[in-house]
Amino acid sequence: MSRLRSILGLVAGVMLVASAGAHSLLGGVALVQELAPFNVAADVLQGVQVGWHFGGACMLAFGVIVTSTFAQRLRGAATPTTPVLVIGLAYLGFAAWAVSQSGFDPFYLVFVVPGLLLVVAAS
Repeated sequence: MSRLRSILGLVAGVMLVASAGAHSLLGGVALVQELAPFNVAADVLQGVQVGWHFGGACMLAFGVIVTSTFAQRLRGAATPTTPVLVIGLAYLGFAAWAVSQSGFDPFYLVFVVPGLLLVVAAS
């Protein structure tokens, strides 16, 4: 695997870690604020928040896996990239689903960039 692909992988991993923080810390607050005017039942709101923060935790875990994989590869280790490829394909698959389900809202294309970086880096 080329050094450039490992660097792309590290960049994508850092993007995932940063987006996890933004998702949970900023997005979680915005989610609650958007739902407040609708008087959503407390247990429903809690369930939505738990799912939201689980998504952020998964993004963080993916970022750590990706960053660790490519840091090891840059040090010369023959670390497998299959987990990174699976994460990249999941991001691309989610992006395609979210765009189609949202009436083609371009916001969800935000998942395409890290997905493509991961697929290219893991190939």
